[in-house]
Amino acid sequence: MPPKGSTRKKPSAAPSAEGTATPQIPTLAEQLSILSAPRPFKNPAYTKNASRRTKNLKTVLGQERERERLEREKRRIEREKAMEVDGIGTATTGAAVEDDMPSYLSIEAPPSVLPQRRYCDITGLEAPYTDPITGLRFHDKSIYELIKGLSASAAKDYLSARGVNPIVK
Repeated sequence: MPPKGSTRKKPSAAPSAEGTATPQIPTLAEQLSILSAPRPFKNPAYTKNASRRTKNLKTVLGQERERERLEREKRRIEREKAMEVDGIGTATTGAAVEDDMPSYLSIEAPPSVLPQRRYCDITGLEAPYTDPITGLRFHDKSIYELIKGLSASAAKDYLSARGVNPIVK
């Protein structure tokens, strides 16, 4: 089977002297084409289950959170049973530490130990420099030239957009 979009016209098979058609020799593109190759990764017996109900993200996350909570509770009960001596239970502090372990679903994680990144107030690129007069961060020398030409009110607007209390000297 030739690839889609092939504009090359194929000559019609003319009968030869014996009255039989000459066999068509496939072109190199047809020989290398993967369109006619079998696709073993597809299951020919697959049919889509139309009755399967889809769940939204909120439902999936809620079910995952509930499953994790039940697993934590089960582990806590198993630890308490293992710690019982002569039928007397003892309180453990390790359970509280394990419950605070961050997971993929919890957004509560310890603060980063890396320094906070600083971005240019004008371009949004990384800003290694700060203007001493206005306090605006800038990326390079050309942006600094632009900052020097800004009025005090424009500099205050840029600072307030970053969320800094604008104090322009």
